[in-house]
Amino acid sequence: MEYLVHPGTLSLAAGVACGMCLGWGLRGHLGMLPQNSTSETNRDTKTEPEASIPGESGEYKMILVVRTDLKMGKGKVAAQCSHAAVSAYKQIQRKNPQVLREWEYCGQPKVVVKAPDEETLIELLTHAKVLGLTVSLIQDAGRTQIEPGSRTVLGIGPGPVELIDEVTGHLKLY
Repeated sequence: MEYLVHPGTLSLAAGVACGMCLGWGLRGHLGMLPQNSTSETNRDTKTEPEASIPGESGEYKMILVVRTDLKMGKGKVAAQCSHAAVSAYKQIQRKNPQVLREWEYCGQPKVVVKAPDEETLIELLTHAKVLGLTVSLIQDAGRTQIEPGSRTVLGIGPGPVELIDEVTGHLKLY
């Protein structure tokens, strides 16, 4: 009896297997092992403090606040949000790599919300800065749909959900 297997099935299975192995390997390499994996001697002596597991202290997210009064097209909004996300990532990588690790461990959640105008963006920016959150205000170059220098998107975070919600929790999803 002959069995036929679609070539894509083998590629998918190999990819999943490689991904799982890579994930487990990186997890061990980066010190992200579950707490119950400590050695028997460490459990008995309790002399060494337990390492914190990234993400265990709470949830983290990034918010992208889009101005709706500019009437940007979907592609333009996507590009501006991408600029804000990359800028925020670079900042947090430089300023607070531990928060970056926490956010990455949580799955790098990103949420896009609406702001009615530039004044709202500036108010949110100020509030986020006061709370010590990373902020990234994007200004457009003006080559396509909108005026040069227009403030289009505000990236906030990554940071603790409680702090970010304090700034943006009242805004509606985009």
